Amino acid sequence: MSRVGKKPIPIPGKTKVEISGSHVKVTGPKGTLERDINPEINVVVENNEVVVTRSTDLKKDRALHGLVRSLINNMVEGVTNGFEVKLEYIGVGYRAEIKGNYMQMAMGYSHPILVFPPEGIELDVPAKDNKIIVRGIDKELVGQMAAKIRSFRKPEPYKGKGIRYVGEQVRSKAGKTAG
Repeated sequence: MSRVGKKPIPIPGKTKVEISGSHVKVTGPKGTLERDINPEINVVVENNEVVVTRSTDLKKDRALHGLVRSLINNMVEGVTNGFEVKLEYIGVGYRAEIKGNYMQMAMGYSHPILVFPPEGIELDVPAKDNKIIVRGIDKELVGQMAAKIRSFRKPEPYKGKGIRYVGEQVRSKAGKTAG
């Protein structure tokens, strides 16, 4: 039995989970998320908890058991509390600012980088903090957006410049030596 898959998911007070066949819909104070799951995995709501079970013991079903439970747990967590990823940018002249419905970044290129967030994602740039905050209810979308922003200028190991996750350790290398 999957250790992750057999744990029931508690449903908070203001959150509602609806299951119709292999379609799961979670509604909460922050919004609504929907997802189709594999029909081999059974999902039921009982005693204000979501219980995920599998119909067979095939290797594929065992692999999907914990995955589906994690996906549904992230949906419940997202519509209840939401998710956020913090990035920090380090470098002389590096800037980010919100302009209307997009973010404009100056990251050492000859042109500004414009980032248009998808629906459900909110970008925030606190003043004089060198941070970018990505918020949303869909954990997958939040992580994807943060990775996309980071990919514009990945942290480099010689001077440490670039965009990195807050708390990320970048190993620094020694430069060339005259000899």
